[in-house]
Amino acid sequence: MPKRDDFEFDYLFDYFEEDNTNKNEEFEENNNVERTYFVIDMKSFFASVECAERGLDPFQTNLVVADKTRTENSICLAITPKMKSMGIKNRCRLYEIPKNLDYIIAPPQMRKYIEYSANIYSLYLDYFDKNDIHIYSIDECFIDCTNYLRLYKLSPRELARKIIGEIYTKYHIPATVGIGTNMFLAKIALDLEAKKEKDQIGFLNEELFLEKYSLHTPITDFWQISKGTAERLKKHGILTLKGIREFDEDILYKEFGINAELLIDHAKGIETCTISDIKKYKRKSFSLSSSQILPCDYNFLDAKLVLEEMLEGGVENLIKHHYSTKTLHIFVTYSGYKKTDKCTISMPIRTNLFSKIKPYFEKAYDSEVDRFTPIRQIGFTFSNLLSEENEYYDLFTNLDKVKKEKNLTRKVVDIKEKFGKNSILKATNLKEKSTKRERNNMIGGHRSGDDKK
Repeated sequence: MPKRDDFEFDYLFDYFEEDNTNKNEEFEENNNVERTYFVIDMKSFFASVECAERGLDPFQTNLVVADKTRTENSICLAITPKMKSMGIKNRCRLYEIPKNLDYIIAPPQMRKYIEYSANIYSLYLDYFDKNDIHIYSIDECFIDCTNYLRLYKLSPRELARKIIGEIYTKYHIPATVGIGTNMFLAKIALDLEAKKEKDQIGFLNEELFLEKYSLHTPITDFWQISKGTAERLKKHGILTLKGIREFDEDILYKEFGINAELLIDHAKGIETCTISDIKKYKRKSFSLSSSQILPCDYNFLDAKLVLEEMLEGGVENLIKHHYSTKTLHIFVTYSGYKKTDKCTISMPIRTNLFSKIKPYFEKAYDSEVDRFTPIRQIGFTFSNLLSEENEYYDLFTNLDKVKKEKNLTRKVVDIKEKFGKNSILKATNLKEKSTKRERNNMIGGHRSGDDKK
């Protein structure tokens, strides 16, 4: 990693070093608040990592993270703040970037981003116990800092500035922080307040939230209100949080079920969930999913080949983690994304063997998928997962063959973990339309960066 002297980010340190006594006044009336939360977000994380690796300033550099080998239709995984300031959308496609703009195209390096994220998490552990940290995504986390403010003798803003200053000093990654009296308000402070502040730190309590955002539009700016939710609210004439608060709660519960409680609470700035609650939560059901956007339009048979490869990989994961399933969901989205076919298969057996799942997949795919329309996206989900100890078969199943196939699959998984996923391939994986070999070198569907070594 480049040394500190290789960077010209000194102007960013102005807000780490300036006297912010006036900023801390907003907390003086909140000494009795039960909890104080941070949400820390790495600014344009992937793009900032690429700039850090090159000794560049993301606020002064035009850089996008995208796999240009996938043509100009490739989606940019991230763009620098400099490009955002020009009005370019973060998740744009390469062809949407102005032709007259000079910029760097950095191929994705997912393993490198994970490495940076892990290092930043280690920095958090220098300040907080892991039980007070909830990792929300690779570049964002929630922290309950309530019990640490007195320990460090710092106000919330002072502690936030200290942490993001250290992240910047050590890893050259700029960060923003939302501070709130509950997790929801901290997230809204990050999304809507921090960007307005010179030091990139926003604060909200319930009073400020109601004062500033009761009539804010669009309502989709608020965390956990999707376009679909907004459309359903709009049917009832609700366009703002104030509209939610003043609407008949019985009608909201009929429309949204139990989720209405979350909508109503958030409209009031209330969030009862804590990080401790998240840590204690145990899921009642598990699922395993995989999907991919194909590199070009595929026909019926070629898409079936790739989906079968994905299922085989999914089965290996079931074996690896000792799960079994009895429910398979598949979906196919056609070229132009105008139509999606979905199918759910409830098998009369519970298994984690590919030979047992494959016939049900083939029957469903052959009967439900359009044979004449080009396919662009495919995916599957194994749901209703339980321990493999719960698997069962019909009376005609040869249990010796079951045992042999299970042992063979485990050997394959062990070899792949030791020597790489491409160490064992089937002949069909060498076909022209197969994506198995390429995707085995990816993380999260994006290039890992290992091919640079």
